[in-house]
Amino acid sequence: MLTVMVSNQAPLASGIQMSFQSTAGVTISVMDINEAPYFPSNHKLIRLEEGVPTGTVLTTFSAVDPDRFMQQAVRYSKLSDPANWLHINATNGQISTAAVLDRESLYIKNNVYEATFLAADNGIPPASGTGTLQIYLIDINDNAPELLPKEAQVCEKPSLNAINITAADADVDPNIGPYVFELPFVPASVRNNWTVTRLNGDYAQLSLRVLHLEAGVYDVPITVTDSGNPPLSHTSIIKVKVCPCDDNGDCTTLGAVAAAGLGTGAIVAILICIVMLLTMVLLFVVWMKRREKERHTKQLLIDPEDDVRDNILKYDEEGGGEEDQDYDLSQLQQPEAMEHVLSKAPGVRRVDERPVGAEPQYPVRPVVPHPGDIGDFINEGLRAADNDPTAPPYDSLLVFDYEGSGSTAGSVSSLDSSSSGDQDYDYLNDWGPRFKKLADMYGGGEED
Repeated sequence: MLTVMVSNQAPLASGIQMSFQSTAGVTISVMDINEAPYFPSNHKLIRLEEGVPTGTVLTTFSAVDPDRFMQQAVRYSKLSDPANWLHINATNGQISTAAVLDRESLYIKNNVYEATFLAADNGIPPASGTGTLQIYLIDINDNAPELLPKEAQVCEKPSLNAINITAADADVDPNIGPYVFELPFVPASVRNNWTVTRLNGDYAQLSLRVLHLEAGVYDVPITVTDSGNPPLSHTSIIKVKVCPCDDNGDCTTLGAVAAAGLGTGAIVAILICIVMLLTMVLLFVVWMKRREKERHTKQLLIDPEDDVRDNILKYDEEGGGEEDQDYDLSQLQQPEAMEHVLSKAPGVRRVDERPVGAEPQYPVRPVVPHPGDIGDFINEGLRAADNDPTAPPYDSLLVFDYEGSGSTAGSVSSLDSSSSGDQDYDYLNDWGPRFKKLADMYGGGEED
């Protein structure tokens, strides 16, 4: 019930007998709506050591629902867990570890790990609220120190310089320095050649124990121990480049080669390999030259007449050479002794085969006392070859298959060749200028 009073700002006129104010009652009905649950201790902070086992209960992070008379259920879930280290019970908000918490993780800021959780009811419509849990991790000695630097350079004479070394530890005080630097006893050459001198709790010096050490790269193991409880130790390898130096303690040119990891033995081995490689190349070149020379000499010794390649016979003369090599050179000097009287063999035979019977004998032309003309001999030989079908090289017409009894053209197997003397080539003069040369060759008649 609400009471409202109203009064007039200006005074009433004189003579009016009424009250300056009046009251009235107002009834207001308030409807309940679903309100989101909330975490009373938002940004809750807890402290614990790192490295607790998986499944350890850390705390209960519960929310409150303002709707007390609606009897709504609240359920919990993770909204943000960067490293996925935590687990929350969906019904009661109990938080436990799902992995080992590490203070040196990248997800830790100033030793604090933050996770956000969500609480949601089952109202209509459902509502939810968020809460942040902060976990402060206390450091334990779970990281061994690491030696720094990893590489260094020193002169081969111990009086010139030394190497300053220190350690890096991911833990915090009191699990860090002062550190203890030691050389291991195995191998014995380490303590024989090197020595470590402590400067303070964080630094020491590494230097040569011997008066001279050959230039090169050496792996020197050094054990570093921290001051944690319990203390942790770690043996690190530092690569030391020993080189000859000048008066200022700087490596010389030869020292730069040694500092690159190439000692005297390595340089000699490389030079030997280079010489061997050059020798092999030289021997190969000499062998190739000798092989080329032998091949050239062999080609000069081969008879050109025996050089048959791809079934092509080399004659060393134009025209292909004569098939019949058995002739008498004296006949060329006296051609009149070779004149024959030609006659055609009787009968019909195939012109593509050499006659199997006895060859006709031709009368020999009487020998003329005088030497005669070589041109007449050649012309007579040409006429003899044109008119004698048995003369080499047995040129003949191409024999075709029989056309059959029904062909109007008949068979050409009975055709016989005739000599050029039986033909009349005067008609070639009528075939035009393209056949003029042929007409001159055959139309002019035989020359004596």
